[in-house]
Amino acid sequence: MTVIYAARRILTMNPANPEATHVAVRGDRILGAGSLEELAGWGEYQLDTRFADKILMPGLVEGHSHASEGAFWRYVYCGNSDRIDPDGKTWPGLKSLEDVIERLKVEDRVLTDDASPIGGWSLDPIYYGNVRFSRADFDRISTTRPVGVRHASGHIMNVNTRALKLGGLLRPGINHPGVPLGEDGLPTGELKGPDAMEMVALHVGLDRKGIAADEPGLRQFSRLCVRQGVTTAADLANPLPPEAVEMMLRLTGETDFPVRIVSLRRFQGVTPCELIERSLELREMSTDRLRLGHVKIHADGSIQGFTARLRWPGYYNGAPNGLWYATPEQLQEIFELALEHDLLVHTHTNGDEATELTLDMLQRALFKFPRADHRFTLQHCQLADAAQFRRMKKLGVCVNLFSNHAYYWGDQHYEETVGPERAQGMNACATALREGVPLAIHSDAPVTPLGPFFTAWCAVNRLTPSGRVLGNAERISVEDALRTITLGAAYTLKLDDEIGSIETGKRADFTILEDDPTEIGGVNLKDVRIWGVVQGGRIFSAKAI
Repeated sequence: MTVIYAARRILTMNPANPEATHVAVRGDRILGAGSLEELAGWGEYQLDTRFADKILMPGLVEGHSHASEGAFWRYVYCGNSDRIDPDGKTWPGLKSLEDVIERLKVEDRVLTDDASPIGGWSLDPIYYGNVRFSRADFDRISTTRPVGVRHASGHIMNVNTRALKLGGLLRPGINHPGVPLGEDGLPTGELKGPDAMEMVALHVGLDRKGIAADEPGLRQFSRLCVRQGVTTAADLANPLPPEAVEMMLRLTGETDFPVRIVSLRRFQGVTPCELIERSLELREMSTDRLRLGHVKIHADGSIQGFTARLRWPGYYNGAPNGLWYATPEQLQEIFELALEHDLLVHTHTNGDEATELTLDMLQRALFKFPRADHRFTLQHCQLADAAQFRRMKKLGVCVNLFSNHAYYWGDQHYEETVGPERAQGMNACATALREGVPLAIHSDAPVTPLGPFFTAWCAVNRLTPSGRVLGNAERISVEDALRTITLGAAYTLKLDDEIGSIETGKRADFTILEDDPTEIGGVNLKDVRIWGVVQGGRIFSAKAI
């Protein structure tokens, strides 16, 4: 049966047919968009008017998030900004170290077993004068149970003495770049980078494999997606252990699972050959709602956590340069193997030194294994300059910029991490478009809240909490911003032939809006009201999910 949906206006993102009033759907595919008269030519149909007073656009595509956003709500939220959980409850942001300690103490009082761990997330010392928290600070919560809190960036964790002891780290003589030592020669309790964090993650309940296989967490994530109008979400950097893959296949196969997940296998704890072999196996398991077989690499850490790799002159406040998460040899080997086997690779590069190294290694790999339309994508890529964007264009590289940083850390970048000049050029959407680099933008949820319209608002306005415009020249139009969260993101995932626009043959994925984002104005873009989504022809209301 053909169903024709009527709408107040349909924004198709198809340049050959940019607007319509109706869209025809058969099963999970789009027959076409146009007027009712035009679509009636497809034959017998059922007219559905439930969206007649609403705006339809292609289902939003979150090109960089983590499905663990849902699972993290089992832990204690320790972020600086107010945040809404999957049940709609608002958790007030914490404005001091004492606020963080007190919220964690509440959890301590609830637990009856003295050995039960306390895990928290979204902490960021940069909001509190960039003080470095110590194990003694977290010993105030408990000395008998392990306590660990992930930073907002996901690249640092603070733990108490008990957690260090359980992880085998409470001893002198440790020589690891991610394990700072105090005056007593013992670890301070701050752990930087995945290798250091993994030593204690299991003991504080924050191990990646456990979170990846968390079934309630994935269901919560899908609810968040519907509420934000997302029909396809990239789950970047999942270890994808067998138990997680089995769970994800089962859940996404349910008739009422409302979102398509594109999960990339993380490079950690395996050799490049093992990574590619596993990715090839995963590719064969893909379904419509669970796409597998892509690869994620981390080249460096985070700028606000001072673990990103920056070119000269480095950090504005004089902090030491950050950490390398992969060697040049590993990057080149993975790129070569992926090109040889036609696998998509997304690489995390926050600092411009990491971006430069990644482009160098990719250029070498492409010389050995040339491949047209590989669409390797740089994720975050926050400090890339015009010359680097020109290199990306020549090498066929896409970019997914972290526009949300303008709001969440813009003032800190301006004042502390990279200084005024570089801060104004961060996440340079306008430059990327001008240089012809395929562009997406993202939230990196749970690093910042999932919400493509807020991300688009950040790219259009580039406003910080203090009201500073962080680089007027890098603002982009509403129209360009909408493309980055639909067709642009789909392109970086090699899904633009299936999703990202409303046109014949594509998946029947729509975001249903109460407001027209092109009329509401750039300053109000973050306030667009979302009714729900149509995903694969199935209707999901945000209120009912």
